[in-house]
Amino acid sequence: MTALLTLTVLALVAIAIWQMTKIFELSQLKTEKTEIANDTDNKNNGYLLFAFLIFIYGITIFCFAKYTKVLLPEASSAHGGEYDQLMWVSFAIIFFVQFITQALLHYFGYKYRGEEGKKALFFADNDRLEFIWTIIPVVVLAGLILWGLYTWTNIMDVNDEDDPLIVELYAQQFNWTARYGGEDNVLGDANVRLIDIDKANILGLDEADPNGEDDVIVKELHLPVGRKVNFKMRSQDVLHSAYMPHFRAQMNCVPGMITQFSFTPTVTTEEMRLNPDVVEKVKRTNAIRAEWAAEGRPNSDPWEFDYVLLCNKICGKSHYNMQMKIIVETEEEFNKWMAEQTTFKQTVAPAE
Repeated sequence: MTALLTLTVLALVAIAIWQMTKIFELSQLKTEKTEIANDTDNKNNGYLLFAFLIFIYGITIFCFAKYTKVLLPEASSAHGGEYDQLMWVSFAIIFFVQFITQALLHYFGYKYRGEEGKKALFFADNDRLEFIWTIIPVVVLAGLILWGLYTWTNIMDVNDEDDPLIVELYAQQFNWTARYGGEDNVLGDANVRLIDIDKANILGLDEADPNGEDDVIVKELHLPVGRKVNFKMRSQDVLHSAYMPHFRAQMNCVPGMITQFSFTPTVTTEEMRLNPDVVEKVKRTNAIRAEWAAEGRPNSDPWEFDYVLLCNKICGKSHYNMQMKIIVETEEEFNKWMAEQTTFKQTVAPAE
């Protein structure tokens, strides 16, 4: 409280001094009208424009040099390469236009600054200029939009071609659950109204549906590399968003409906751990964690890269902790892991 009162008093004293200075200036007979910019002011402002131009270019270069190391590594899905290409082309166009327009804006601000005795030339309109700066953005944006729509259509084409693996991602505050279709690769019907904790029916599977008997419910997502995966997504409570950044995949999970997304993993977990970008990131992270461990701070164990499923919607107080490990492995390793899992029928049988 003392510090607040001290700061308040200092602020009031500063305001009082400033007001007294203004009164003193007004009392002088030959005081210049400082509210009106003169040639010196305009020239100084022109130089400041160039200084600010150098600053924004400098900070842009600095950000690219310092922070590109924290970007995601190459995409680990079949569609990810096209997704990234569209993003980088968009970035290139944006930065090219920004470089040209900002340079012209600041240059013209200096070149045509106000000078005593100089009168600005006014054009009511110029059809040629209007056409040029209208048609160029229209063509560029139309091209990007059409390319984006084509890419989006390809990515969102969820179909049963190529014998896809069927997986359900079930979201609830604040965890994920995965469900596989089992041997028949068909998910049984489910409804949140059928949830029965006493019988371990945590996803609300319809026990009368034979397709659900061999379904496998797990807390760790395993995916076979090179095989297409069709995801069916549900939410038990609020709006969540299944976000798998390394696969360039994201889809909202909406209560009361099933949303879908599909992709083909192309890089196993073990292969991604050998990626130079990932190796460097793990090294930097573990260096920080080693410092934390020396200070006795929590969350300081050495970190190893894993794919991860995150929630990309702020769904509550523990939203930050809503994630699930993803393991991409060979078809043989996946089949071996799947054979070790317990089916839904085996899970609910003891309670019958």
